[in-house]
Amino acid sequence: MRMGGVMRAWRISFWMCAGLALSGCGYSSLQQGDENVKASWSEVVSLYQRRADLISGLDLTVKGLSNLDHGGSQQGLFGATEARARSSTLPTPPAVLNDPQAFASYQVLQKQLSQSLQRLMGVSASYPQLQSDPNFRDLQAQLAETESNIAAARDHYMAAVNSFNTLVRTFPTDVTARMFDFRPKPALTTAIEK
Repeated sequence: MRMGGVMRAWRISFWMCAGLALSGCGYSSLQQGDENVKASWSEVVSLYQRRADLISGLDLTVKGLSNLDHGGSQQGLFGATEARARSSTLPTPPAVLNDPQAFASYQVLQKQLSQSLQRLMGVSASYPQLQSDPNFRDLQAQLAETESNIAAARDHYMAAVNSFNTLVRTFPTDVTARMFDFRPKPALTTAIEK
């Protein structure tokens, strides 16, 4: 009987230790951090899509002013719409977060889109008819607001990535991260719009 009591005490101790070890392994924190990164990335991509849709509206507005000389402004616009078209063929969240090459390509296209949009806005300043069009002014205001929202969403994403990557690389959660294949998430470059 004594041997059975000792074995039972060892089993209880083993399961208590195992329970404590698993509760402190960080799996729950890793899962929450991963979901936070995915959600914040989805917000960034959603805002990128909104910007692309606004650019399409801008394209229609510029084309609608048929007596406007489209030389320089259309060149800037074509660059923006071409970058938008290429960006829509890339994988979307969360798939792009697990493919460093796709993530880098996506960011390059977003940067090109931002630069094309800046060129277009610069060129459009020399067209008074375009500047006086209420649709153009409304789209311009919406684009400015969207750009501001993109910057805030990118900051939120970077904070989520920083927190998650710290968790993935810090003991003891790094052991759990390796066991369950949690990998560091890619960071954004500091200023996509520049």
